[in-house]
Amino acid sequence: MSVHRVAALVLPPQSTFELACAAEVFGVDRPGLPRRYEFAVCTGSPGAVPTLAGYDMLVTGDLTALDAADTVVIPGWQRRDEAAPPDVIDAVRQAHRRGARIVAICSGTFLLAEAGLLDHRRATTHWRLAGELAGRFPDVRVEPDTLYVDLDDIATSAGTAAGIDLCLHLARADHGAAYAAHIARHMVMPPHREGGQLQYSTAPPSDRQPQSLAPVLDWAAERLHEPLTVDGLAAQAGIAPRTLARRFAGQLGVSPGRWLLQQRVTAARALLEATDLPVETIAVRVGLYSAANLRRRFHAMVHTTPAAYRRSFGCHEHGTDARPGA
Repeated sequence: MSVHRVAALVLPPQSTFELACAAEVFGVDRPGLPRRYEFAVCTGSPGAVPTLAGYDMLVTGDLTALDAADTVVIPGWQRRDEAAPPDVIDAVRQAHRRGARIVAICSGTFLLAEAGLLDHRRATTHWRLAGELAGRFPDVRVEPDTLYVDLDDIATSAGTAAGIDLCLHLARADHGAAYAAHIARHMVMPPHREGGQLQYSTAPPSDRQPQSLAPVLDWAAERLHEPLTVDGLAAQAGIAPRTLARRFAGQLGVSPGRWLLQQRVTAARALLEATDLPVETIAVRVGLYSAANLRRRFHAMVHTTPAAYRRSFGCHEHGTDARPGA
């Protein structure tokens, strides 16, 4: 398997944490885990790059690093009230045109919006900056409560720690749930967080900012083996089913039923990767109840069969330990 090249484009003054989000997931070699990524850091003017932490970092790579990158990460952009350097905008646009995946963490979304890469497309950023992003770039479909938005060619995340959520999500998409979970265990954090940004926001809920779905999402995620229904989710949330559907559409971009199916298929993927359980057993554990139903739902969402997925992403492929809790 070829190594996936990731280039982080730093912009002064650089947030050290947001850069570290990408570096921890894509740039650190971990025992027992095959090396799947090659990580590099570059900037528009190589040399000493000031950071928000009060020290400079020496960056020797220039914008040509983007020419060979499979993924380009923009780990924040602090000077969003200024026009971005034209050579930086051109380099990002060119990388996107040739097929590189472009990833923005937190305020890095503003740079992608200025480059025109988010016109008429969904995106997110830190909840505190969402209003500014929507006001300055009205063609961008801003989702203020979403932790991250992945459009395949472009991905954006909310603030700081949500950058880790996004990077783990991308590692999961690239190499499977077990691979991402292995990284998350080393980082001592969950491989996937439910809910949105509103659970962390200090702004009071309003008609434009409804209460977060995080509590009911967490409740449902622990009960996937049970016969969950939309009415049951609505009752748990204490709202009408129609209200629940509107909140799912507004905060997650999917219906409650679709979200449940996504969670069940995701849980099935993890079990296919990390265990040797029969498909029939996995189907019951994730609430799909029959092997035939699991195969049909799995193929519709993942575009392959459970057996083929297990051959590609099973524990022996990645060299990870399949024991529970390992």
